[in-house]
Amino acid sequence: MTDVLLAVGTRKGLFLARSSGTAGASRASWTFDESPCFNAQAVYSVAIDTRGPTPRLLAGGDSAHWGPSVFHSDDLGRTWTEPSAPAVKFPQDTGTSLERVWQLHPAAAEPDVVYAGTEPAALYRSEDRGTTFELCRPLWEHPTRGRWVPGGGGEGLHTVLTDARDPRALTVAVSTAGVFRSADGGASWEPANSGVSAVFLPDPNPEFGQCVHKVARDAADPDRLYLQNHWGVYRSDDAGGHWTDIGDGLPSTFGFAMAAHPHRADTAYTFPITADADRVPADRRCRVFRTQDAGKSWEPLTRGLPTGDHYGVVLRDALCTDDADPAGVYFGNRNGEVYASADDGDSWRQLASHLPDVLCVRAAVVG
Repeated sequence: MTDVLLAVGTRKGLFLARSSGTAGASRASWTFDESPCFNAQAVYSVAIDTRGPTPRLLAGGDSAHWGPSVFHSDDLGRTWTEPSAPAVKFPQDTGTSLERVWQLHPAAAEPDVVYAGTEPAALYRSEDRGTTFELCRPLWEHPTRGRWVPGGGGEGLHTVLTDARDPRALTVAVSTAGVFRSADGGASWEPANSGVSAVFLPDPNPEFGQCVHKVARDAADPDRLYLQNHWGVYRSDDAGGHWTDIGDGLPSTFGFAMAAHPHRADTAYTFPITADADRVPADRRCRVFRTQDAGKSWEPLTRGLPTGDHYGVVLRDALCTDDADPAGVYFGNRNGEVYASADDGDSWRQLASHLPDVLCVRAAVVG
């Protein structure tokens, strides 16, 4: 028997749901907890860390009264711990303060390491499974930082990717600064945006300054990355050294979300949005698009999804996969709806409606 946990971060709390059964047959039914965790707090980031003997949940909450914080739970969300001192805090000499935690990422090659991405755009590293974090100063002090410009949603470091082959290899993405990567554990950083367009700048092909919305790593080839840009969908086959446009076949190349299949090579998912000036689903249709050939072609996945006009936008961390086989695929939208697929995206069912604005979604097999 295995349980799958689904964590839905919203503008007003974290909603948890569970599905029980054998790995292949689970996810046929779901039970949501009676009330959300962190009531009235915006939850911008969630991680389900299954690397140890006991799964740990991490949540980046943002209280309108108390401000942002990182909480953790070792009993699947029944109880939560907030450190006595702020887990993520800007050192006094930086002259800034934490706006929110956009990303929580358990490292692929280091069992106790968790990374956090924040606004203002910064990377933090924890070596105690997310209880305390330390600022990565080389990225914070990068010589290009003075020319980073906040995106429409703020200057957020929203993507962190680690490499199971090499704990020193780090990739991050910032709105609006682009992709940066480190080969020495964060001691030095270089822009990694060659081929990614910045249509809103006088020079559409700068070294940095792209408004990257999300990056995901291929399941079979760790050097293959998929990128959803502010206009443009791209693939890299050399870990971000160069990017190739793979947007042909999509109804729009604007969007926020990008997720990769957890087991299958060359397979990724995105949710196209009409335009930056018209932020509704492309053609006003509720559709996830999937590629199974690394972006050479895309197919709409619609079975079980609404068929009429639809206005629910999927944000950058509100589309995810679990680690079961066949894979579960999940998304939530700004209408407060949550949809799930238990067959790699071939068919869908609605799990929830009338929730607050969905900001992030995570799912994993937890036991």
